[in-house]
Amino acid sequence: MSTISIRYARLVGRMREERGDVPGWVLVTLMTAGLVIVLWTVAGPALTGVFEQAIARVSSF
Repeated sequence: MSTISIRYARLVGRMREERGDVPGWVLVTLMTAGLVIVLWTVAGPALTGVFEQAIARVSSF
């Protein structure tokens, strides 16, 4: 076997063994959702005010 064939076989073998880190992805997803909830709670009223002001300015034309 050539060097390229050996390297390819090793790469394919490693890719078959890779299953991913499911608990890690669950943690990332939960942390992202938590961050969105916290930011929405803090910035929600301010964003609502900005939106209402923008609509009022457009409506006045």
